[in-house]
Amino acid sequence: MHTTCPAPPIALLAELRDARTGSEDRLTEALEHHGLRPLTGGFQNHVYAWDDPRHGPICLKLYAKGNQRRRVDREWAALTLLAKHDVSDVPRPLWLDTSDSVPAIGMTLLKGTPLLESTDREAALTSLAPTTHRLQRVPLTGLLAELERIDSGAHYMKRLTASWPQLLACHEDDPLTAAMRTLLTAWHDAGDAELLNKNTAPPVFSRGDSNLLNWLHHGATSPCVDFEYSGYSTAFFDAADLIEHISARDIPDATWMALLPDLGITPANRHLFLAAQRTCALRWLAVLWKQRHARAPEFETQHARVRLLQRSDNPWHG
Repeated sequence: MHTTCPAPPIALLAELRDARTGSEDRLTEALEHHGLRPLTGGFQNHVYAWDDPRHGPICLKLYAKGNQRRRVDREWAALTLLAKHDVSDVPRPLWLDTSDSVPAIGMTLLKGTPLLESTDREAALTSLAPTTHRLQRVPLTGLLAELERIDSGAHYMKRLTASWPQLLACHEDDPLTAAMRTLLTAWHDAGDAELLNKNTAPPVFSRGDSNLLNWLHHGATSPCVDFEYSGYSTAFFDAADLIEHISARDIPDATWMALLPDLGITPANRHLFLAAQRTCALRWLAVLWKQRHARAPEFETQHARVRLLQRSDNPWHG
């Protein structure tokens, strides 16, 4: 169990932060000087692997947008909580540096192949479920008991009931607007929003980010990284959001259906899962609608997905 918090490498962090504001050549020189290797999947952050003389290979993560939406606080709280309960297949926190406008966290570097690149994707997904279960069994305390996950059901519903309808109203001449309104109307008529708003399921720990790019496959396990969206959620919503994330579109439905019990879906909460599933899928359609021309194939795939889930003979009904 993690019990200490070593001091961060102040000089390295200062040089790295300074180099990031300069030229690309300057940054390359700083990375080479310290033996830092950029890691993929950081998106809005800067993530590197580093052979720390004290700890061996570690992951060094700089938050370029600071502590926006308390992402640094969330990740540190999550890593610390999981270490306290000795949860395996997640990074262990090493140090936290909030002395600069670009905070940084050091954590252990996990081994594994990106899940979506695994030669045995079926096995990788099967072992994802017990990792998720271990995370959700951790008692919620402190900050994580107070903050809902960033990409929450409430956030999705706000997009579907306010921001997306407003955007559609500004594109009355778009040939897709009527079709999008039809799907929104069907979602409203199904009562999914009301059902999810009335839900009283117990809260569980959630990573908050369902992107499969954050999952690895190593032997018989599927470790996961990236906890900056962490907070509380429900098992049924997290299962729905995981399955309906656009990174999962190439995964056959039959694979996910077989994993539903291991992801916490029971006869008692299946109706909530189905409502959350339709909501998550429609939310992604709204996201892709804004890029419907630049990402036309993805948009069409998601459009078909939402139509499938809203059908009365939807195979997910079981």
